[in-house]
Amino acid sequence: MSDQTTTAANTRRLHLGAAATTGLAVLMLSIALAVAVGAVPMPLSTVAGVLANKLVPGLIEPSWAAGREAIVWDLRFPRALLAALVGAGLGMVGAALQAVTRNPLADPHLLGISSGAAFGAILALLHTGLFLGLLTVPLLAFGGALVAALLVVAVAHVAGATSADRLILAGVAVSFIVMAGANVLIFLGDPRATHMVVFWMLGGLGLAQWTHLIWPILVLVPTGLWLWSRSPDLNAMTIGDETAATLGIAPARFRLQVFVAGALITGVMVAFSGIIGFVGLMMPHIVRLVMGGNNLRVLPFSALFGAIFLIWADIAARLVMAPEDMPIGVVTGLIGGVFFVALLSRRRL
Repeated sequence: MSDQTTTAANTRRLHLGAAATTGLAVLMLSIALAVAVGAVPMPLSTVAGVLANKLVPGLIEPSWAAGREAIVWDLRFPRALLAALVGAGLGMVGAALQAVTRNPLADPHLLGISSGAAFGAILALLHTGLFLGLLTVPLLAFGGALVAALLVVAVAHVAGATSADRLILAGVAVSFIVMAGANVLIFLGDPRATHMVVFWMLGGLGLAQWTHLIWPILVLVPTGLWLWSRSPDLNAMTIGDETAATLGIAPARFRLQVFVAGALITGVMVAFSGIIGFVGLMMPHIVRLVMGGNNLRVLPFSALFGAIFLIWADIAARLVMAPEDMPIGVVTGLIGGVFFVALLSRRRL
């Protein structure tokens, strides 16, 4: 029996390693294709050459024009990497929120966290100005996301919405309220600056720059690792607060910690990408179908699948109306809306 258990464990590890390797290979290929396709197509050989020449100057004699190098390195690479970071962050946050709320419909968008982040970003862009430099928008976006998350918890507590389904309703209500406040900020702001706000409201990656990537990385890596390290606690929370309490977990405090971590990741991602919905809703469900329900696997693979999905959503956004960019929030909203309806139908059945 022991040998069978060991063999089964080794088989699972091999399958997990193969899935991770395949996923990372698909991610790398997706990034390469995202850089290659667009209004000005680039051969993959040129993409690889530019990357190699930038990483190791002088390694390859450039055979491409300077304008093409600028398109590849200054525009498309940071955009593809930002898409991967945002997708990974939203996918991981969605998995964590679904665990602590025990609701398969939870995600940063439906719980109002994305709306709070957008409120903070709009406040910085139209009213306070960049008084802390480039850090201003991420900080205020995080503040807005955190306040929205705390409002959801407070509303659920005051209304006695202890069930998972009613917590989502509290999140939707807070989202409407926060977005109403954001619309007031837009109305009171400088009309000449409202074009910037459209970016945050519809979602887009067109303003990605290399200097922007440091903030999502600095937030996603440590916060994501913390969430991953708490996978056993998230597993316990999916069973129920009583079970979690018997294992030494303080459910209310842990749920608040996860909300704060989710607000931090979501706030920074929204600051640089705008509101992108449904990524956090879809990716955990897809991962659970493939990898099972253990959050030790669900969290990292939700990040991986989210990164791949958002890269391809951005590719679609750039190609559908080329040479114009369709807001990526339109693409994810369309796909996510269909997924949401299918999920509701499946739960009903």
